[in-house]
Amino acid sequence: MPHDFPIPTFETERLRLRPLVEEDWTGYFAFLASERAIHMGGPHGVETAWSFFCNDIAQWHLYGHGALMFEDRLSGETLGQVAICKGPMFPELELGWFLYEAAEGKGYAVEAAAAMRDWAKERLAPESLVSYIDPDNTRSIRLAERLGAVLDRDARAPHEATLVYRHI
Repeated sequence: MPHDFPIPTFETERLRLRPLVEEDWTGYFAFLASERAIHMGGPHGVETAWSFFCNDIAQWHLYGHGALMFEDRLSGETLGQVAICKGPMFPELELGWFLYEAAEGKGYAVEAAAAMRDWAKERLAPESLVSYIDPDNTRSIRLAERLGAVLDRDARAPHEATLVYRHI
């Protein structure tokens, strides 16, 4: 059933989480085409990146959740993305994220991911929420642990080698 409510925009102390817009494409594609996307099956070409971009938007209409870009509230600089994802490729509702290189090491990703997690728990009231993480992605593992997620070795993963971190 389609969801026709507006895609949310909300703020944290330092960030604005907002819907994707066409102007996000250049930075989004640059990220997915770079070595930074290695833990997301990348680097990706324009066709795959565009598919991801459109998927991030379409999930809002299809499921009532999807991706939000996050930006610095003061400067307006886009710093990365957080998402609540589902669909045929994920066994469970997933909290995912990526961060642009210039934003690393400042706590933005944990702030944005915590806000998105809290929004999902309040708005969607899921039975469970997980993060699927490449085992070599130590930064995302640390971020999941900072959010209070724990490794769930018994959970189904979208790929055999993927780790599943369950948010309590």
